[in-house]
Amino acid sequence: MNSLKLIEQLSNAYGACGFEDQVVEIAEKFAQDEALGSVRHDCNLNVYITPEKNAGQKPVVMVDAHSDEVSFIVQAIKPNGTLQFLPLGGWSNYTVPAHKVKVQTYDGRWVSGIVASTPVHFLSAAQKNACPTIADMVIDIGSTSKEETEKVYNIHIGAPVVPDVTFEYDESNDVMLGKAFDNRLGCAAVLDTMKDLKNEDLGVDVVGVLSSQEEIGERGAFVTRDVVKPDIAICFEGCPADDTFNPDYFIQTAMKKGPMLRHFDKSMVTNPRFQRFALELGRELGIPVQESVRSGGGTNGGPIHLSNGGVPVIIIGVPVRYIHSHHGFACMADYNNSVKLAVEIIKRLNDETIKSF
Repeated sequence: MNSLKLIEQLSNAYGACGFEDQVVEIAEKFAQDEALGSVRHDCNLNVYITPEKNAGQKPVVMVDAHSDEVSFIVQAIKPNGTLQFLPLGGWSNYTVPAHKVKVQTYDGRWVSGIVASTPVHFLSAAQKNACPTIADMVIDIGSTSKEETEKVYNIHIGAPVVPDVTFEYDESNDVMLGKAFDNRLGCAAVLDTMKDLKNEDLGVDVVGVLSSQEEIGERGAFVTRDVVKPDIAICFEGCPADDTFNPDYFIQTAMKKGPMLRHFDKSMVTNPRFQRFALELGRELGIPVQESVRSGGGTNGGPIHLSNGGVPVIIIGVPVRYIHSHHGFACMADYNNSVKLAVEIIKRLNDETIKSF
């Protein structure tokens, strides 16, 4: 399967936090079809891909991405049949209403819904100028009563909800549009990196990991780091592009300018020696790279770098416009360069190099 088709499948997959089953299925099939090694998942839906050539005598490189997406969960069913819901992950109230969503039924089907709020006709002047909160919104699936929602639609509390968006690719401009690029682009990058390294004679053992539930506190990574016990790690991310709203001097993650390597966010100060190694290698090989320092945000690098006695970690981010909303734009060339950079870094790692970080 080529990279674009893989990204399309992963983007279209429904994978709310804790309900990443479809992503797991796609990843495991890809790993099996490409003969990437043994592949398994745990009860938390974390996926582990271990090449057969890993002999356990070399340092371990963990190549990670999280598999979940910003999503919702049904909290209650109102008497009129609409769904009260909670966010899973960091949503802005401004981006939630008036979008289509999919709600999972008790028997595993997916029902279309609309995130609704009070129509403008029934709002006061003050209400018209105020942003509704998620507590003011409901999901309408077309039901007229709680009984209908539960007995006819077979929807109950605890049901996952995801944006209803279909992937598109504009070949003439090399631009992808879709949902969940944070972090299905990272998932695809892990799989493509493992594929590109399959026949390489490496100085390290590589383990590919798709960690669940990152959007609600990097929960999967707290498990995967202790299972893999990495000596060094690369985390792929679909990261927030800032090129449509920041002044020129402050643009640090622009679409079509290559992967972003982050120095700092709320979860981690990136190992400066490993970071410098990656940036210098990218420039040496002619791979466009960008650097960022973020006042907010966090990644799986947070829990991973605090494990196994301390682990050097870098973040390789594919810039995504309008992250943590229903739709995003990303550039295929940025994705390809992210994978290329990770592959070239790993090809140069060995015990001595890792110890120098």
